[in-house]
Amino acid sequence: MSSSVRERVRRYRKSMVAAGMRPMQLWVPDTRRAGFAEECRRQSRMLRDDPQERELLDFIEAATDTEDWE
Repeated sequence: MSSSVRERVRRYRKSMVAAGMRPMQLWVPDTRRAGFAEECRRQSRMLRDDPQERELLDFIEAATDTEDWE
């Protein structure tokens, strides 16, 4: 990283801290990884007939306001 980029990043981070923010790193699953889609299917199948899953999905549907969605 060149010093100008490094300095720009330093200034940006400093301004964010001054604004009351703090850095956070978030790791998410790599959807490109081999086996990812199959693992999603496996977990979905496990929940297919789960009454608690149905109850939660019904709640989310009832609580979601989609009136203005296009």
